Amino acid sequence: MKKPLWTPTPERIANANITSFTKFVNGSHGTSLEGYDELYQWSVDNIPEFWGAMWEFADVVHSAPYERVLGKATMPGAQWFEGARLNFAENLLRNRSDATAAISVMEGGEVRSTVTFNELYSQVAKLAQFFKESGVGVGDRVAGFMPNITESLVAMLAATSLGAIWSSCSPDFGFKGVMDRFGQIAPKILITADGYRYNGKIFDSLGRVAEVCDKIDSIEKVVVVPHVSETPDLSALENAVSLPTILENDAEEIEFAQLPFDHPLYIMYSSGTTGVPKCIVHGAGGTLLQHAKELMLNTDLKAGDTIFYFTTCGWMMWNWLVSSIMTGAAVVFYDGSPAVPDVGVLWRMAEKLEINVFGTSPKFISICDKDNFLPGEQLDLTPLRAILSTGSPLSVENFNWVYENVKEDVNLASISGGTDIISCFMLGSPVSPVYPGEIQKRGLGMKVEAWNDEGKPVVGEKGELVCTAPFVSMPVSFWNDPDGAAYHGAYFDHYPGVWRHGDYIEVTDQGGVIVYGRSDATLNPGGVRIGTAEIYRQVEVMDEVLDSVVIGQNWDDDVRVVLFVVLRPGLVLDDELKKKIKTQIRVNTTPRHMPAVIIQVDDIPRTISGKKVEMAVTKIIHGEEVKNKDALANPESLGQFEGLEQLQN
Repeated sequence: MKKPLWTPTPERIANANITSFTKFVNGSHGTSLEGYDELYQWSVDNIPEFWGAMWEFADVVHSAPYERVLGKATMPGAQWFEGARLNFAENLLRNRSDATAAISVMEGGEVRSTVTFNELYSQVAKLAQFFKESGVGVGDRVAGFMPNITESLVAMLAATSLGAIWSSCSPDFGFKGVMDRFGQIAPKILITADGYRYNGKIFDSLGRVAEVCDKIDSIEKVVVVPHVSETPDLSALENAVSLPTILENDAEEIEFAQLPFDHPLYIMYSSGTTGVPKCIVHGAGGTLLQHAKELMLNTDLKAGDTIFYFTTCGWMMWNWLVSSIMTGAAVVFYDGSPAVPDVGVLWRMAEKLEINVFGTSPKFISICDKDNFLPGEQLDLTPLRAILSTGSPLSVENFNWVYENVKEDVNLASISGGTDIISCFMLGSPVSPVYPGEIQKRGLGMKVEAWNDEGKPVVGEKGELVCTAPFVSMPVSFWNDPDGAAYHGAYFDHYPGVWRHGDYIEVTDQGGVIVYGRSDATLNPGGVRIGTAEIYRQVEVMDEVLDSVVIGQNWDDDVRVVLFVVLRPGLVLDDELKKKIKTQIRVNTTPRHMPAVIIQVDDIPRTISGKKVEMAVTKIIHGEEVKNKDALANPESLGQFEGLEQLQN
């Protein structure tokens, strides 16, 4: 048995929201559940009862009650909470106090603004009034081309208070990337900042916005947020108005549109690395209830807490983060590079703002490790009780680094899900031990299994991540997919009636989950399935290696493993270092994991949300075209992989 790196104290368990929820379930359903595992099993055995209990526990604000929790129980097409009428923004804005609701922090750590719940409500009321006077109503789209600042939250809440659908992407998207997204959904209003900051530089947004407005006829008005200038020049934009001007109106209250549980709330986008991004539509009630569960029970978020996640408005973690205000917690928005002036900037911010929940990525943790930044020695992080990580699997070395160099008494919760479900399939538990290299638990109400090649559930073996029962945050549809064919093809073609997510996982004996990477990027040398994360875990812990990507190349009627590495400045991949890398992999995995070829490159292609794009590299290595390079943060990096089809090593 593995030894836990952290075990919650009896006091922490007793005070956790999930303990209160378990008592609530026991009292209302006549059960005698104890601990996470018993609660989980009950939740997937009694799915309608579980979500009904969550509705009550989260005290969902609604104007009409539901008739039943789950009607048609199929995937896709499940019918949830029929008859209920509610508004997403109303649930998030239930707090009207003078407590802090949102803190906006600029690159480098300077606090840009602090807004109370009362002030947030007031700003939303005024912007909603403007939207309403501009003709925005139920089902219209409002698009945000925004940096990660408080005004993005205000705009989302104003739009959704009216029943409009919010969709956003970050301002580092190029013109084609924006058109591939907003061009599909025909927004009526576009809200943008005048620019943004990154890596010490200022970038203009209004030039691209003018191009976008010229191409998307549906955009009737543009709202501009002064961010890099106090008085932006709006002369190049027709029908543009500045947000400060809008906030001068006298609106005081919000008339929240009361809508069905599955009314469209957000349009999210797939990464778009294999073509035009899919437009994934998420419903208001499902998003609200799923986020309430994950924030209240799994993250143990309470009123008065402060939560931060490093994200952009183009990643689903932004949508997840902003739901935190429903609990009465304050949200911290950070806009800019996480390494300017150095990798300590976010940790210093955590100390200054007394952050309780700190969200980051394995990549950031690895950079802190390699830069030898030791937060626990240099800073007072007493209020910090949970560190969340997502974007890629968290290695054993990452786990160890956090407990050795940040804080011993912290719930390190690796979480995993995706844009497809706007939430998590597996995530943390404040009442359960943390084991190295494992995500703590599967999400409550999420019937997640690992299926082997025969389509049978397995424990302690690798398999496909599937979810075998409906859950509330399934997409309600794909945009412009009237017969549902694209939606069905994305998740249900492989196993009819069962959600196939596309991850390669193992459910452990402790009830945790290990993620081995995307199943479509799984390597198959000699017919043995290898998750790419198994190799990354070994390579990226090496001091010489800053980043890597591994792919399978068709070779001599088989597949050979090809590894690309980014080395520390000044290092060259010579025979000695190649041997060291191969030894590291062979000793800690199997000979099958050993790359046949190792190649040094300058950069690894990633999506704008920071995920490695293994499939794009695979396509290039096989002489195929990468169709949508605008989905990448660094499309120029792809040139390094061209012409390598016959490379020997």
